[in-house]
Amino acid sequence: MTPRLLPLIATPRHGSRSRMTCRYRCNDACDAPVPNTSSNPAMRDLVEGALARRSVLKGGALGAGALVGAFATSATTPAAAAPATSATTAAAARRTGDVGRAAFSPVGPNRADAVTNAPGFTHNVVIRWGDPVEAGAPRFDVHAQTPEAQAQQFGYNNDYVGVLPLGARTALLVTNHEYTDENLMFPTGEYDDATTKKIAMAAHGMAVVTIERGRAHGSWIRSDHRRARHNRRITVHTEFELHGPAAGHDLLRTAADPTGTRAHGTFGNCAGGTTPWGTVLSGEENFNGYFDASGAVDPANATSFKRYGLATSAVTNRGWSTVDERFDLAKHPHEAYRFGWVVEIDPYEPDSTPVKQTMLGRFKHEGANVTISDSGHAVAYMGDDERGDYLYKFVSADRFRTGDTRSARAHNKTLLTRGTLYVAKFAGDGSGDGEFDGAGTWVALTSDTTSHVPGMSVAEVLINTRLAADTVGPTKMDRPEDVEPNPVNGKIYAALTNNSDRGVKYPTDETNPLASSMVRAELGAPLTSKSGNRNGYVLELTELGNDHTATQFTWDLFLVCGDPEAPETYFAGYDKSKVSPISCPDNVAFDGVGNLWISTDGNVLGSNDGLFRVPVAGPERGSVEQFLTVPFGAETCGPLITDDQRSVFIAVQHPGETDGATFETPSSTWPHTDGFPRPSVVVSYRR
Repeated sequence: MTPRLLPLIATPRHGSRSRMTCRYRCNDACDAPVPNTSSNPAMRDLVEGALARRSVLKGGALGAGALVGAFATSATTPAAAAPATSATTAAAARRTGDVGRAAFSPVGPNRADAVTNAPGFTHNVVIRWGDPVEAGAPRFDVHAQTPEAQAQQFGYNNDYVGVLPLGARTALLVTNHEYTDENLMFPTGEYDDATTKKIAMAAHGMAVVTIERGRAHGSWIRSDHRRARHNRRITVHTEFELHGPAAGHDLLRTAADPTGTRAHGTFGNCAGGTTPWGTVLSGEENFNGYFDASGAVDPANATSFKRYGLATSAVTNRGWSTVDERFDLAKHPHEAYRFGWVVEIDPYEPDSTPVKQTMLGRFKHEGANVTISDSGHAVAYMGDDERGDYLYKFVSADRFRTGDTRSARAHNKTLLTRGTLYVAKFAGDGSGDGEFDGAGTWVALTSDTTSHVPGMSVAEVLINTRLAADTVGPTKMDRPEDVEPNPVNGKIYAALTNNSDRGVKYPTDETNPLASSMVRAELGAPLTSKSGNRNGYVLELTELGNDHTATQFTWDLFLVCGDPEAPETYFAGYDKSKVSPISCPDNVAFDGVGNLWISTDGNVLGSNDGLFRVPVAGPERGSVEQFLTVPFGAETCGPLITDDQRSVFIAVQHPGETDGATFETPSSTWPHTDGFPRPSVVVSYRR
C-alpha cells in the first residue's frame, strides 16, 4: 500500500451524449522513461510520521492537519505493483476487500437501469438529490419544492467526490453539483418559469455532508444532518473571495462589486481535487451557458466572449437573466469574467468564505489536482475541457509547510496565490516504433509578477488564459478532462475524452492520432467507422527526473480507447483479447498499489458508462477490467478509492438523461426510490 492518508481524488465530466445533454454542457458533438524514485529525506520522515497516525479511512481519528504527508509522496514511493497472478494468490485475492489487489470477473457491457457491480461486490446509495444537508432542511417533496428548500438539500447532478477524515468513524463527503436537467426534475405544469429557474439555481454548486461507516465493512451512510455541524450547501448565491494577482482588476469589477474582489456563487462545477492542506478544489467548467444578452454587448469584450463560447444575443436555454439580471451580458458584461475559475473551500471550517483562485487561470476547468514536489512546491495539474484546448500546470512560488499547526495550515492555504502558470506543448518521436509517444515542454504563461505573453499583463493572462495560451502555440488536445498525478509512480495521467472534429477541424498529430474510430450504434451491433476520435485516449506523462516542477517531460498514449476488436485500439501493449471495451474516459483515480481507475462518460460502443481498473506497471500493465456500470443514461463521476482500499465511491450523474425523456416519461427511475431518477453518490465494497 502506498504511504498516503487519503487517495488523490479526481472527478469527472462529460463526453458526447444526447442532444438533451448537449444543450446544457456537452463539449463534443452529439453522436451517440522509468521515474527517478530517489527519496527526499525530509519528505520520507514526514510520510513515516503520517503513517504512525492512523487516518479515519484506516479506522482511526485524524484531523485536517494530518493530511500533510498524503500528497507529498508521489515521487518517493515504489513502483506500482501488479495484481497477483499465480493461482494461489489470485484465489486469495478474490476473497479480499482490497480493491487494488482483488481479482474479479469484469462486468460485461449492458444497458441495465442499475449500478451493476463485479461479482462479489455490492453497493449502497449514500445520498440522493433532495436529501437534507443542512440542519433545517425540509423533507424532499418533488411536488412542493422551493428555492429555499433546495438550497438546504443535496443538489442535482453530483460530480466530483472528495472524502476527508473527520472522526473515528466519520468523514466529510464533498461533492459538486454541476448542472440541472429541468425536464427530468420538475412535474410538467406544477411550477411557473421563475420558480423553476430559482430552484434550479439553488440545485447548483457544492455540498459538504458528514458521513459515517455502515455496518458492512467498506460501506458508508449519511449521518444525521440535524447534528452534523460541518454540513453545508454552497449555491449560486454564496459569497466568494477572489484571491491572486487578478483580484481587483477592472474586468472583475461590477456594479454589485466595484472592488472586483468578491463574487457571488459557483456553477458548472465539474471535477476537483483534495489538497495536501485539507481543502477541496472545484473547477468551474461550462459557465458560458448561463449567460445571455438582451441587447448589444460592448465590442471590447467580443474577442474574449467568442473564445469562451459566451452568447452575445438572445436568451440561452438557462434564461437565468430573467430572474437575476447579472446574467445579462448587455447589462453586466464583467459578470462572466468572475466565473471559469478554480474554487477552493475548507470543509473543516463551515463558516469560512470560499475562494476563487485566479492564479490558476480562467478557462473551462475540469478540475485541479495538487501534489507536493520533492522541493516542497505545490504543483497543480489542470485540463481545459473543450475540443482543441490545452493542458496546464501551476507551480507555487512558496513551499509547503509540514506539521499540524494552525500557522502551517494558514500558510499552505496561500500556496495557490503565487507562482507560475504553464501550458503544455507536445512533440511526437515518430510512429515508426509502433507507439504514440514523444517529449514535451511546459511553456510559461505568467508568474504572479511577470507576464510572459507580450501585450498582456499578469491579470489579463489569468482572466483571458485561453487567448494568452493561443499565442504560444501549445498542443490542441482532444478534450483534456481530469489530469492527476499517480502517488505511487509519480507519473501524470490525463483523460482525453474524445473529439469528433479531429481530422477535420483539428489536424491529427502523434499526440492526437485518430481521424476515424470504430463505434457501435447499439449494444451487439457491428463496429462501424466514424470520423474523428470517438472513444478517447488516456495520456501518461513523466516529468523530467520525475520532478513535478520540471519544464520538460516525456509522454505516451497509455490507452487508445475503444472496442478491443477495433484495429486502432491500444492497451499499453497488453493482449487486446483479454481487456474490457472502454469508451470516453472522463476521470481518473488511483488505489493503494498505483492502479489507475477510469470513469467514463459518453460510451459510443452501445453500453452504459462505467468504472474500470487498469494496472500501470508490471506484466498486467494495460489490462483494463470493468469494475461496474452505472444506470441507463447516466455518467460515471467522482471515482475515489479510500485509503483502506475497502470502499469505491462514485457519483451517478444524470441517470435517464436521454432524448425525449421527461419527468412523466423517464427512461430511468434509478435509484428506484421514486417514479423519477435522482442523481446520487454510491459506495461499492466487497459483499
